[in-house]
Amino acid sequence: MKHSIHPCSSQEDAPYLILSSGLGGHSSFWLPQIDTLCQHFHVLTYDQEGCHQNSSLLSANYQMFNMAEQVLLLLKQLNIHEFHFIGHALGGMIGIELAKLLQNSPLDMLSLTVINAWDVLDPHTHKCFDARIALLTTAGAEAYVRAQALFLYPPAWISYHHKQINNAENQQLKDFPPIQNVLARLNALMQFQLQPLHIEALQNVPLHVVANNDDFLVPVQKSHDLFKQLGHGQLSILTTGAHASTVTEPQLLNHTLTQFFYNSRIL
Repeated sequence: MKHSIHPCSSQEDAPYLILSSGLGGHSSFWLPQIDTLCQHFHVLTYDQEGCHQNSSLLSANYQMFNMAEQVLLLLKQLNIHEFHFIGHALGGMIGIELAKLLQNSPLDMLSLTVINAWDVLDPHTHKCFDARIALLTTAGAEAYVRAQALFLYPPAWISYHHKQINNAENQQLKDFPPIQNVLARLNALMQFQLQPLHIEALQNVPLHVVANNDDFLVPVQKSHDLFKQLGHGQLSILTTGAHASTVTEPQLLNHTLTQFFYNSRIL
């Protein structure tokens, strides 16, 4: 499994921070955040299993547990015993599931930030995923990839960055994973629900729930619901940026992320 550790630029004994991406699964998703976060942390990024053209096939009953277990095995391999965790959408659910796994582990999650995530799948998001699945299974990978910007970015941002988006789509198509893997990961994401065991595992973990008010894919209310279910922490609602604000509003998001660490006396 491909992973990278980006060393902290200010101190050798800095804590570790794990970045977990959304459905695409690639560590490159976080490039706009690396420099900012490396001022305070050793930043670990990784590619999720099954996300490349040459990936092994995932099982049909693949679950969020498997994605969290992948992170746990990586942490043990790298001898990282405590860490902060930031996850985007699916990556946020991985962090929530990982917290549950750590109940029987000496490893310690020092904080958890989830971006545009949910407690249970919203019917609107379900409909969006159904549309993407139909495109993938009936029209193929290119239709699936070309449509995804509509779910991720604000309309004006797409208009201004259409050449950049097209180039990124072309690169994604060159390394598109097996369709079975995309469907398995989508199914795991759609089936995930916040459970009492998750809430219990996170009761003493500093929490940050971040959402974008203009997110078309995940209604902002779902982050409110998740925050209410978790019962503590900080809720940050950003006005702009849509679902992939990591890309569309990196300065605003980076400031929001680091401000949480200051507010929580982590930095």
